[in-house]
Amino acid sequence: MPSLGRLHLITDTRPGRNPLAVLRAALPVARAELVVQVRVTDDATDREAYDLARRTVALCARYGATCLVNDRLHVALAVGAAGGHVGADDLPVGAARRVLGSTAVLGATAREPDGAVEAVAAGASYLGVGPCHATSTKSGLPAPIGPAGVRAVVEAVDVPVIAIGGVTAATVPALRAAGAYGVAVIGAVSGAADPARATAELLGALGC
Repeated sequence: MPSLGRLHLITDTRPGRNPLAVLRAALPVARAELVVQVRVTDDATDREAYDLARRTVALCARYGATCLVNDRLHVALAVGAAGGHVGADDLPVGAARRVLGSTAVLGATAREPDGAVEAVAAGASYLGVGPCHATSTKSGLPAPIGPAGVRAVVEAVDVPVIAIGGVTAATVPALRAAGAYGVAVIGAVSGAADPARATAELLGALGC
């Protein structure tokens, strides 16, 4: 598996957002410390996902950053992404690993230690753990687990744990102290007036 960056940026493709403009601002700042996870809305077509992912892979390549595709693993393969990420309602981790192959980066969503252990045993390269804090970016999420919940997962597995859900530069130190390898964000960068500055602040909080 390639070296994993500590700052994961999930694309925000909701109406009125410009994910490629955000990436163009964040990539020169974060470079190889950035992992871009291409996530599209449920009603987006595969062609739309493909077009965004293809352009994201090209942008990431300029800076040595990693591009993953959320859920739509066939799109990840089609554009030559480094791998993908699956959630609770996506393909099972073992099936996703068979689709992507043994060398791809495969992230899986986990919330508690037992599920995390199962995901790693099935082939997950890293875990996205949360939600850590309340967030308005995605609806229908369970209650936040906080840094204590992150620590419980960290202590159960031996792969990088990426804390997600309502993460800001101010909350990063407590998550890192809980053992998180890195953090995943959407609104903290995509919703910022200055995405480049927001990226730099997050990297600083991560100690990068």
